[in-house]
Amino acid sequence: MPKQIDYFLSPASPYAYLGHARFMQIVEQQDAEVILKPFDMVKIFSLSGGVPVAQRAPQRQAYRLTELARWRAQMKRPLNLHPKFFPAPGDPASKFLIAAQQAHGTQAALQLAGALGQAVWADEKNIADPDTLAALAQSLGLDGQALVAAAQSDSVAADYARHTDEAIAADVFGVPWYRIAGENFWGQDRLDFVEQALKS
Repeated sequence: MPKQIDYFLSPASPYAYLGHARFMQIVEQQDAEVILKPFDMVKIFSLSGGVPVAQRAPQRQAYRLTELARWRAQMKRPLNLHPKFFPAPGDPASKFLIAAQQAHGTQAALQLAGALGQAVWADEKNIADPDTLAALAQSLGLDGQALVAAAQSDSVAADYARHTDEAIAADVFGVPWYRIAGENFWGQDRLDFVEQALKS
């Protein structure tokens, strides 16, 4: 049986965006199964000592930009260090991903996750806006308006809350977060270890 990876995701994360394409390559090469879990990062911050970017000390904010520029070059991905629509509320995009997963399966939702990151960090789009979300889904051949409506459903809200509870139970405190057979890996800079874990 293929190895399973719990992929805890907040779609607006720059590091999730930077690592997503390589993560998907590793998953395909290792024939792994992804369990996608968009969750409430704000709630996790409040429980784990994390601080939103705008509330961090100036030297931390400055170093974050330095690291993003380094990783942009390393991963060869377009990335605006000061995107027009960041930060934005995370709930709409996360629930939209869950709606896509419920309606079309994990692979479609993973493809959409990549498009959401691209929208924020390269294309200057607002992924908290329903029309933007619908258009992104349409570009992938999905019914965007139907997904916007479904994202407001009780079943999506229940999955969102469950994923968040599972993140708390798994000691998640950042994104992207990968979990394989009970072992945690935080960040796109741990993808080498993720690959090794899948090979072992």
